Amino acid sequence: MKNICGTFLKATLLWPEKVSTYLTWLAPLMARLIVGEVFIVSGLGKLNNLEIVTGNFISWGIPLPHVLTPFVAGAEFVGGSLLVLGLLTRISAGMLGVIMIVAIYSALWPQVNSIDTFFGFEEMAYLALFTWLAIAGAGKISVDHWLLKNCRTSE
Repeated sequence: MKNICGTFLKATLLWPEKVSTYLTWLAPLMARLIVGEVFIVSGLGKLNNLEIVTGNFISWGIPLPHVLTPFVAGAEFVGGSLLVLGLLTRISAGMLGVIMIVAIYSALWPQVNSIDTFFGFEEMAYLALFTWLAIAGAGKISVDHWLLKNCRTSE
């Protein structure tokens, strides 16, 4: 029985874990590039249509819509750009995660009629990625990593 368990563990858990150690740089890079590009485009779209987006913010009951619309649009554009670079990743991901929470609550909450609907929103996938990036960081292929490696002072 021990041989069967050992063989099973090696084939299904240990071997994939060993292989994945060579690719730890890939997941945060892909997450940052993809979600960063999405939010660069989204932010630019909002910045180019502030009047329409402000109307949406008003209809969703978001306070100070004339202030928060350009702020959110700029935060999406700048935050997305920073994610692509891997610069200030944890801060950018945290900020964009908060924006997703507000978007889910204010714009999408009335549509929620089940847990499947709630978890089915693409904003939830973005929130999951932002949460992961805010906790795990930018990864080795990033400006953050380069700064931490080259600019640390002795503390």
